[in-house]
Amino acid sequence: MQISTMTDEQRRAIALEYFRRMDRGESIFDLFDDNAEVYFPKWGVARGRHEVERLFGDLMGILAGVSHDVAYANFVQQGDTIVVEGLSSGKLKNGTEWRAGSTHAGRWCDVFEIRDFKIQRCYVYLDPDYGGADTDRYPWLSVERATRY
Repeated sequence: MQISTMTDEQRRAIALEYFRRMDRGESIFDLFDDNAEVYFPKWGVARGRHEVERLFGDLMGILAGVSHDVAYANFVQQGDTIVVEGLSSGKLKNGTEWRAGSTHAGRWCDVFEIRDFKIQRCYVYLDPDYGGADTDRYPWLSVERATRY
């Protein structure tokens, strides 16, 4: 097995390509290592290509479209790790729309490990309640405050 040295710029380019492909509705799977690990809230950890494909298939089963505002994203890099924090907007297949700053959903943070020009690990941190349906359990949501988002 040959291990390739990567620059921070190359790692960042792969992370950006992941978001751009997702936003265009294109396949992201060739960006991942065959043994990659992906975490998504309320889904759990997917290990290996088959489970990663199933995770994203389940996710895209509820999303009609998504747009990540990567132009204003925050990037933190150290070694193989790149953390990307940003905002998104989109629409669920049921017609519900979300937009960071206007609805409960849309703020996210992804932590990648990228080696050998492949995503080895991607842990996604966000509230997967894109439609804002799970509000009864949170008393602070009973008073709508647009500035809170």
